[in-house]
Amino acid sequence: MLTSLVRAVGAAARLSAASSARALPLAGPALCAPGAATTRPFTRSLWLMKNNNSGGVSSGSRPQLFGSRMLRPAVSCGCGGLHTDGDKAFGEFLSDELKEEKKIQKSKTLPKMSGGWELEMNGTEAKLSRSVTGEKVTVTFNINNSIPPSFEEEADQGQQKSADDEPEIVSSPNFVVEVSKQAAKHSLVFDCQFPEDEIGHGEGEQESDIFAIQSVSFQPEGDADWKETSYTLNTDSLDWALYDHLMDFLADRGVDNTFADELMELSTAVEHQEYIKFLEDLGGFVKCN
Repeated sequence: MLTSLVRAVGAAARLSAASSARALPLAGPALCAPGAATTRPFTRSLWLMKNNNSGGVSSGSRPQLFGSRMLRPAVSCGCGGLHTDGDKAFGEFLSDELKEEKKIQKSKTLPKMSGGWELEMNGTEAKLSRSVTGEKVTVTFNINNSIPPSFEEEADQGQQKSADDEPEIVSSPNFVVEVSKQAAKHSLVFDCQFPEDEIGHGEGEQESDIFAIQSVSFQPEGDADWKETSYTLNTDSLDWALYDHLMDFLADRGVDNTFADELMELSTAVEHQEYIKFLEDLGGFVKCN
Protein backbone atom coordinates (compact mmCIF):
# COMPACT_ATOMS: atom_id res chain seq x y z
CA MET A 1 0.00 0.00 0.00
CA LEU A 2 2.80 2.40 0.97
CA THR A 3 4.76 1.52 -2.17
CA SER A 4 1.78 2.32 -4.40
CA LEU A 5 1.32 5.65 -2.64
CA VAL A 6 5.00 6.64 -3.22
CA ARG A 7 4.75 5.74 -6.91
CA ALA A 8 1.61 7.84 -7.30
CA VAL A 9 3.20 10.86 -5.63
CA GLY A 10 6.32 10.52 -7.85
CA ALA A 11 4.24 10.31 -11.02
CA ALA A 12 2.28 13.40 -10.03
CA ALA A 13 5.53 15.32 -9.40
CA ARG A 14 6.95 14.34 -12.81
CA LEU A 15 3.69 15.36 -14.52
CA SER A 16 3.75 18.74 -12.76
CA ALA A 17 7.40 19.37 -13.76
CA ALA A 18 6.73 18.51 -17.40
CA SER A 19 3.71 20.78 -17.49
CA SER A 20 5.79 23.64 -16.02
CA ALA A 21 8.57 23.07 -18.56
CA ARG A 22 6.16 23.29 -21.46
CA ALA A 23 4.55 26.41 -20.08
CA LEU A 24 7.86 28.18 -19.43
CA PRO A 25 8.51 29.53 -23.02
CA LEU A 26 5.13 31.28 -22.98
CA ALA A 27 6.08 33.33 -19.93
CA GLY A 28 7.87 35.97 -22.00
CA PRO A 29 11.06 37.05 -20.17
CA ALA A 30 13.08 34.05 -21.29
CA LEU A 31 12.18 34.74 -24.92
CA CYS A 32 13.41 38.33 -24.77
CA ALA A 33 16.86 37.51 -23.44
CA PRO A 34 19.61 38.44 -25.93
CA GLY A 35 21.74 35.34 -25.44
CA ALA A 36 22.18 32.80 -28.23
CA ALA A 37 20.83 30.05 -25.99
CA THR A 38 17.40 31.71 -25.92
CA THR A 39 17.43 33.38 -29.35
CA ARG A 40 17.84 30.21 -31.34
CA PRO A 41 14.94 28.31 -29.72
CA PHE A 42 12.75 31.41 -30.14
CA THR A 43 13.54 31.67 -33.85
CA ARG A 44 13.06 28.00 -34.29
CA SER A 45 9.66 28.18 -32.54
CA LEU A 46 8.56 30.82 -35.06
CA TRP A 47 9.30 28.44 -37.90
CA LEU A 48 7.22 25.82 -36.12
CA MET A 49 4.39 28.31 -35.59
CA LYS A 50 4.40 29.15 -39.30
CA ASN A 51 4.34 25.48 -40.08
CA ASN A 52 1.43 24.79 -37.72
CA ASN A 53 -0.64 27.75 -38.90
CA SER A 54 -0.33 26.72 -42.52
CA GLY A 55 -1.74 23.33 -41.73
CA GLY A 56 1.54 21.51 -42.19
CA VAL A 57 3.78 21.06 -45.20
CA SER A 58 4.53 18.07 -47.30
CA SER A 59 7.81 16.24 -46.84
CA GLY A 60 10.69 17.75 -48.78
CA SER A 61 9.42 21.34 -48.61
CA ARG A 62 10.81 23.88 -46.16
CA PRO A 63 8.48 26.07 -44.11
CA GLN A 64 8.86 29.81 -44.78
CA LEU A 65 8.51 32.46 -42.14
CA PHE A 66 8.35 35.52 -44.40
CA GLY A 67 7.45 36.12 -48.01
CA SER A 68 10.07 35.61 -50.71
CA ARG A 69 9.95 39.32 -51.61
CA MET A 70 11.97 40.22 -48.52
CA LEU A 71 14.45 37.38 -48.88
CA ARG A 72 15.12 37.79 -52.61
CA PRO A 73 15.86 41.39 -53.69
CA ALA A 74 15.28 42.21 -57.33
CA VAL A 75 18.36 42.23 -59.56
CA SER A 76 18.88 44.05 -62.84
CA CYS A 77 21.27 41.62 -64.48
CA GLY A 78 22.31 38.02 -64.32
CA CYS A 79 25.19 38.53 -61.90
CA GLY A 80 23.01 37.75 -58.88
CA GLY A 81 24.17 40.87 -57.04
CA LEU A 82 22.08 43.59 -55.47
CA HIS A 83 21.27 46.61 -57.67
CA THR A 84 19.62 49.69 -56.21
CA ASP A 85 18.88 53.22 -57.35
CA GLY A 86 21.83 54.28 -55.22
CA ASP A 87 24.10 51.87 -57.11
CA LYS A 88 22.90 53.35 -60.41
CA ALA A 89 23.63 56.89 -59.25
CA PHE A 90 27.00 55.74 -57.89
CA GLY A 91 27.91 54.19 -61.24
CA GLU A 92 26.97 57.34 -63.14
CA PHE A 93 29.06 59.44 -60.77
CA LEU A 94 32.07 57.14 -61.24
CA SER A 95 31.73 57.38 -65.02
CA ASP A 96 31.80 61.18 -64.88
CA GLU A 97 34.68 61.18 -62.40
CA LEU A 98 36.68 58.82 -64.60
CA LYS A 99 36.21 61.06 -67.64
CA GLU A 100 37.43 64.11 -65.72
CA GLU A 101 40.49 62.31 -64.35
CA LYS A 102 41.47 61.09 -67.81
CA LYS A 103 41.18 64.64 -69.12
CA ILE A 104 43.71 65.99 -66.64
CA GLN A 105 46.07 63.02 -66.97
CA LYS A 106 49.28 64.43 -68.43
CA SER A 107 50.49 61.23 -70.06
CA LYS A 108 49.70 57.53 -70.00
CA THR A 109 53.42 56.74 -69.92
CA LEU A 110 55.47 57.34 -66.79
CA PRO A 111 58.15 60.05 -66.83
CA LYS A 112 61.75 58.87 -67.02
CA MET A 113 64.34 59.59 -64.39
CA SER A 114 67.59 61.23 -65.45
CA GLY A 115 70.91 59.82 -64.32
CA GLY A 116 70.57 56.31 -65.74
CA TRP A 117 68.04 55.03 -63.21
CA GLU A 118 66.19 51.84 -64.16
CA LEU A 119 62.57 51.56 -63.04
CA GLU A 120 60.76 48.41 -61.91
CA MET A 121 57.09 48.50 -60.89
CA ASN A 122 55.27 46.03 -58.66
CA GLY A 123 51.75 47.34 -58.16
CA THR A 124 52.02 50.48 -56.08
CA GLU A 125 55.71 49.90 -55.27
CA ALA A 126 58.45 51.38 -57.42
CA LYS A 127 62.11 50.43 -57.45
CA LEU A 128 64.85 52.58 -58.98
CA SER A 129 68.38 51.24 -59.36
CA ARG A 130 71.70 52.30 -60.86
CA SER A 131 75.34 51.20 -60.66
CA VAL A 132 78.16 53.61 -59.82
CA THR A 133 81.77 52.31 -59.99
CA GLY A 134 81.38 49.05 -58.15
CA GLU A 135 78.44 50.20 -56.07
CA LYS A 136 74.74 49.56 -56.52
CA VAL A 137 72.25 52.18 -55.42
CA THR A 138 68.60 51.16 -55.01
CA VAL A 139 65.70 53.47 -54.16
CA THR A 140 62.29 52.05 -53.31
CA PHE A 141 59.02 53.81 -52.51
CA ASN A 142 55.29 53.09 -52.35
CA ILE A 143 52.67 55.55 -53.55
CA ASN A 144 50.07 54.44 -51.00
CA ASN A 145 49.39 57.17 -48.43
CA SER A 146 51.84 59.43 -50.27
CA ILE A 147 49.57 62.44 -50.74
CA PRO A 148 49.74 64.73 -47.70
CA PRO A 149 46.43 66.01 -46.34
CA SER A 150 45.48 69.50 -47.44
CA PHE A 151 44.32 71.91 -44.76
CA GLU A 152 42.79 74.71 -46.76
CA GLU A 153 41.84 77.93 -45.08
CA GLU A 154 38.16 78.63 -45.08
CA ALA A 155 37.17 80.97 -47.87
CA ASP A 156 35.63 84.30 -47.05
CA GLN A 157 31.89 84.41 -47.09
CA GLY A 158 30.51 85.10 -50.55
CA GLN A 159 33.73 83.98 -52.28
CA GLN A 160 34.03 80.73 -54.16
CA LYS A 161 37.22 79.14 -55.39
CA SER A 162 37.56 78.48 -59.08
CA ALA A 163 39.00 75.33 -60.56
CA ASP A 164 42.27 77.14 -61.24
CA ASP A 165 42.65 77.97 -57.55
CA GLU A 166 42.50 74.32 -56.47
CA PRO A 167 45.87 73.08 -55.16
CA GLU A 168 47.69 70.58 -57.33
CA ILE A 169 47.87 67.05 -55.97
CA VAL A 170 51.48 65.99 -55.50
CA SER A 171 52.63 62.60 -54.28
CA SER A 172 55.61 62.86 -51.91
CA PRO A 173 56.28 59.37 -50.55
CA ASN A 174 58.84 58.27 -48.03
CA PHE A 175 61.65 56.41 -49.78
CA VAL A 176 64.50 54.10 -48.84
CA VAL A 177 67.98 54.35 -50.33
CA GLU A 178 70.17 51.27 -50.18
CA VAL A 179 73.88 51.51 -51.07
CA SER A 180 75.79 48.25 -51.41
CA LYS A 181 79.45 47.62 -52.19
CA GLN A 182 80.94 44.52 -53.79
CA ALA A 183 83.40 43.85 -50.96
CA ALA A 184 80.96 44.62 -48.11
CA LYS A 185 78.61 42.14 -46.47
CA HIS A 186 76.19 44.82 -45.37
CA SER A 187 74.33 47.62 -47.14
CA LEU A 188 74.04 51.16 -45.88
CA VAL A 189 70.34 52.04 -45.71
CA PHE A 190 68.84 55.54 -45.52
CA ASP A 191 65.21 56.16 -44.61
CA CYS A 192 64.20 59.45 -46.24
CA GLN A 193 61.13 61.64 -46.34
CA PHE A 194 59.77 64.85 -47.83
CA PRO A 195 59.12 67.23 -44.93
CA GLU A 196 56.29 69.71 -45.06
CA ASP A 197 58.74 72.58 -45.03
CA GLU A 198 62.06 72.60 -46.84
CA ILE A 199 64.92 71.88 -44.53
CA GLY A 200 68.01 74.08 -44.38
CA HIS A 201 70.90 73.44 -41.98
CA GLY A 202 72.79 76.67 -42.38
CA GLU A 203 71.94 80.32 -42.47
CA GLY A 204 74.12 81.03 -45.51
CA GLU A 205 72.86 78.17 -47.67
CA GLN A 206 71.61 79.26 -51.07
CA GLU A 207 69.56 76.11 -51.66
CA SER A 208 67.89 74.05 -48.98
CA ASP A 209 67.31 70.31 -49.16
CA ILE A 210 63.83 69.30 -50.26
CA PHE A 211 64.14 65.88 -48.62
CA ALA A 212 65.52 64.76 -45.29
CA ILE A 213 67.18 61.67 -43.84
CA GLN A 214 65.20 60.16 -40.98
CA SER A 215 67.54 57.34 -40.01
CA VAL A 216 70.57 55.35 -41.16
CA SER A 217 71.43 51.72 -40.49
CA PHE A 218 73.45 48.76 -41.76
CA GLN A 219 71.44 45.80 -43.03
CA PRO A 220 72.47 42.41 -44.44
CA GLU A 221 72.72 42.69 -48.21
CA GLY A 222 69.97 40.90 -50.12
CA ASP A 223 67.73 40.25 -47.11
CA ALA A 224 64.08 40.84 -47.95
CA ASP A 225 63.26 41.57 -44.30
CA TRP A 226 65.78 43.79 -42.59
CA LYS A 227 66.60 43.11 -38.98
CA GLU A 228 65.20 45.45 -36.37
CA THR A 229 68.01 44.38 -34.04
CA SER A 230 70.56 46.31 -36.13
CA TYR A 231 71.56 49.65 -34.68
CA THR A 232 69.65 52.53 -36.24
CA LEU A 233 71.02 56.05 -36.15
CA ASN A 234 68.19 58.55 -35.80
CA THR A 235 68.98 61.98 -37.21
CA ASP A 236 66.69 64.00 -34.93
CA SER A 237 69.49 64.77 -32.50
CA LEU A 238 72.41 64.24 -34.88
CA ASP A 239 75.33 66.64 -35.22
CA TRP A 240 74.75 68.86 -38.28
CA ALA A 241 78.24 68.24 -39.63
CA LEU A 242 77.69 64.47 -39.69
CA TYR A 243 74.25 64.96 -41.21
CA ASP A 244 75.66 67.14 -43.99
CA HIS A 245 78.28 64.49 -44.79
CA LEU A 246 75.50 61.88 -45.07
CA MET A 247 73.58 64.13 -47.46
CA ASP A 248 76.74 64.68 -49.53
CA PHE A 249 77.29 60.91 -49.60
CA LEU A 250 73.83 60.47 -51.17
CA ALA A 251 74.33 63.38 -53.58
CA ASP A 252 77.58 61.84 -54.88
CA ARG A 253 75.52 58.75 -55.78
CA GLY A 254 72.80 60.63 -57.60
CA VAL A 255 70.30 61.15 -54.78
CA ASP A 256 70.07 64.92 -54.60
CA ASN A 257 67.44 67.64 -55.00
CA THR A 258 67.13 67.03 -58.74
CA PHE A 259 66.54 63.35 -58.08
CA ALA A 260 63.99 64.16 -55.37
CA ASP A 261 62.09 66.49 -57.72
CA GLU A 262 61.94 63.83 -60.42
CA LEU A 263 60.94 61.18 -57.88
CA MET A 264 57.95 63.27 -56.80
CA GLU A 265 56.97 63.76 -60.44
CA LEU A 266 57.22 60.02 -61.06
CA SER A 267 55.34 59.16 -57.89
CA THR A 268 52.57 61.62 -58.73
CA ALA A 269 52.16 60.07 -62.19
CA VAL A 270 52.08 56.55 -60.74
CA GLU A 271 49.57 57.56 -58.07
CA HIS A 272 47.26 59.17 -60.63
CA GLN A 273 47.56 56.13 -62.88
CA GLU A 274 46.64 53.82 -60.02
CA TYR A 275 43.75 56.10 -59.02
CA ILE A 276 42.27 55.94 -62.52
CA LYS A 277 42.62 52.16 -62.51
CA PHE A 278 40.89 52.04 -59.13
CA LEU A 279 37.97 54.11 -60.45
CA GLU A 280 37.65 51.74 -63.41
CA ASP A 281 37.66 48.68 -61.14
CA LEU A 282 35.22 50.31 -58.72
CA GLY A 283 32.83 51.26 -61.53
CA GLY A 284 32.96 47.75 -62.93
CA PHE A 285 32.31 46.27 -59.49
CA VAL A 286 29.28 48.50 -58.86
CA LYS A 287 27.84 47.84 -62.32
CA CYS A 288 28.84 44.14 -62.32
CA ASN A 289 30.76 44.57 -65.58
